[in-house]
Amino acid sequence: MPDSRSLKLTLPNDLTYLPIAQSFVRATAQLLGFTEPQLNHLEVAVEEGITNVVKHALAGEEHATFTLICEPQPLGLCLRLREKGMPFDPARAAQYRPEALTEDGSAPAGLGIHLMRKLMDELSFHNLGAEGKETRMLKRLPQRDITSYLPAADLAPNPEPKPQPAAITERIPYQVRRLQAGEAIEVARGAYKSHGYTFFEELIYYPDSIVKLNEAGTLVSVVAVTDDGRFMGHSALLYPEAGARIAELTFVFVDPEYRSQGCFKRMCAELFNTPKRFPLDGIYAYAVTNHPFTQKTMVKYGINDCGLAMAVSPATWHFKGIDGDTSQRMSVVLCYKYLTVTPALTLYPPARHRALIEKLYANIGAPAHAYADPPAGTALPAQAAQLTTTLYPSEGCAELTVDAYGTDIEREVQQAVRDCCLRQFTAIILHLNLEDPLTAVMTPAFEKLGFFFCGILPRDRHGDTLLLQYLNNVALDYSKVIAISPVAQELLAYLQKEDPAQRR
Repeated sequence: MPDSRSLKLTLPNDLTYLPIAQSFVRATAQLLGFTEPQLNHLEVAVEEGITNVVKHALAGEEHATFTLICEPQPLGLCLRLREKGMPFDPARAAQYRPEALTEDGSAPAGLGIHLMRKLMDELSFHNLGAEGKETRMLKRLPQRDITSYLPAADLAPNPEPKPQPAAITERIPYQVRRLQAGEAIEVARGAYKSHGYTFFEELIYYPDSIVKLNEAGTLVSVVAVTDDGRFMGHSALLYPEAGARIAELTFVFVDPEYRSQGCFKRMCAELFNTPKRFPLDGIYAYAVTNHPFTQKTMVKYGINDCGLAMAVSPATWHFKGIDGDTSQRMSVVLCYKYLTVTPALTLYPPARHRALIEKLYANIGAPAHAYADPPAGTALPAQAAQLTTTLYPSEGCAELTVDAYGTDIEREVQQAVRDCCLRQFTAIILHLNLEDPLTAVMTPAFEKLGFFFCGILPRDRHGDTLLLQYLNNVALDYSKVIAISPVAQELLAYLQKEDPAQRR
């Protein structure tokens, strides 16, 4: 959801106006607190982005224009370049090779995109169908991470192990409440102590980020604190975007000394019931499969299984003090809990997966949805498809969301997959709207591209969602994946049969 402070500047396709765009970005960034060298990074990135638009997308169009949007975000600034020019496939963009100097000494091909990736924290390209295309670049405000606050001894590559205090078995008085700003440092320390640097969302290691996102309402943090002020644990709901109807239950950690005090149960209750800026229909969570504890905890509190995503996290992701298999990339069980009474829907599951989809909905306590075949004659509309790509470089995985079907959707998905594979992303999750009959029609085509069943996710961005997954040359031993519940075990067996790599 765009920030209400977003600013737009429309310019002609003429590089003469480039300094105006750079001044526009610099002035906006300064208001948000950016300083050098970040201001220079923003100017160079917008120069490269606009040059690409003018020289390649809009070349030869005499009176074309493009729009530059500066969108403030809680942690920084998002730049959006929107135009209706020549289609662009990032997968086919020239790969930058610094040694490949041209004969006249000009810059090697691919330098522009290389600089944009290097100078910005995130770079993505989006097909908006009839609305054209959009290049998005995100720059985060510089902030101190948790290592800036810790003593040098705690940051040594192989610190001497410290004796852990014995777990407190007797019940002690404590309170569970919303996070206070001064406690953000304790949250970041807790994340570092319990998981090292393996959380996929790095924001948890930045105290200022924790505070700002809580103020913005896109992170809802609760803490458990003893009556004499000792930090016990943290749990949070993280919204995928402002205004989303579901949020992820994440950043859960309890100091080992207090793991017998029932903190998690009380923190969950507080999270589910506390007033929120953006009301929720449900919450989802990912339970790791290299040990059983997280899955057992989710089932215990009524957050039930609805999917299984294979090889989505590095093998190095771990819980300190809990042993688990680290011989292959980690898979996760997707779990869900409704927080409100939601209406019954008409859904269009692919016929081959319909029985399992109905079982998954029953497992999470869904309303009595109607399951239907697509109407006769259902066909792709004569329009350009819209597809959003979200990348998680630290995890080596990506998500594709079909925002709107069109006659070119299969090609768009194929190109996005190729781009992710070229950039060595291991796992790709595809989100398809189950409330759209075209999902039942198109799923077989996506499966021919190498996707296979993953699960469901209610109340996603465009409605209830079917999840498919694609693995990029992953040697996966399914026997090492721990599935606890009968539904998770059935899912695991089903996916092993569906995985194209298992059939070779």
